[in-house]
Amino acid sequence: MNLDETQRKKVAEWITQGMKLSEIQNRLVSELDVRMTYMDVRLLVDDLKLTPKDSEPPKSPGAALASPLAAPAAKPKANQPAVAGTAGPAPKTGGVSLGVDQIARPGAVVSGKVTFTDGNQAEWYFDQTGRLGLVPQQPGYRPPADDLQQFQTALDAELSKMGF
Repeated sequence: MNLDETQRKKVAEWITQGMKLSEIQNRLVSELDVRMTYMDVRLLVDDLKLTPKDSEPPKSPGAALASPLAAPAAKPKANQPAVAGTAGPAPKTGGVSLGVDQIARPGAVVSGKVTFTDGNQAEWYFDQTGRLGLVPQQPGYRPPADDLQQFQTALDAELSKMGF
């Protein structure tokens, strides 16, 4: 759909105000009585050579610790049998070492143990839905963010070797 020059200027003004494309789509209907699909709005903004501003999500100190555990590093297949991997810890990767249990803990598809750079240990597991769980030996312990990244990288490599 073609807009006249005043309508295009209005869209450009909304973009400079930091509006999202969906908000612009709603404003087109409410203020200008112009109905457009979301994709049409995207193409219109592109044709006008405008760039919507990305809003930065608020960063909290706990977000760095929560997000690595919320998204599993590797998703095991639900129909695979219990792990028949190595019982001992895998080679150390930058101070974080992990091992995979030969028999997975109850309720888990695969499980094992991890030792972080500060010497604290925890048990890890993937449940049937592919969620990663971490159970520290010391109640309330939270590993450093760098250790979590090293843990997930090592876990991904180890589980890939085993066919997960």
